[in-house]
Amino acid sequence: MAEGRGGPRLLRLLVFFDLPVTTQEAKRNYVRFRRFLLEDGYDMLQFSVYCRIVNGEDAVSKHLERLAHNLPPQGSVRFLQVTDRQYARMKLLVGERTRQEKKVPACQMLLF
Repeated sequence: MAEGRGGPRLLRLLVFFDLPVTTQEAKRNYVRFRRFLLEDGYDMLQFSVYCRIVNGEDAVSKHLERLAHNLPPQGSVRFLQVTDRQYARMKLLVGERTRQEKKVPACQMLLF
């Protein structure tokens, strides 16, 4: 169970994908999948890497099920669950933080 001292703990869901865009139908599938992720509360970390925060294991199960129902017919899609503390330890080696990451510093996310 993913319960912390104060109840369910915050978790990050990471979705990584590599989808073909060689045909019109494949491009439509890519756009549909990307739109689903954005509408379901995921933020783009970088191309083909999306992340969202959830509260507890029940929410992880719910979002994994929603993700499974919206998978494209071809390509590669991966899902990783990490604690908010593990996510906060991620190091940015080259580039800049996304707008979403700049809005709320990782240390503040731990206070929820």
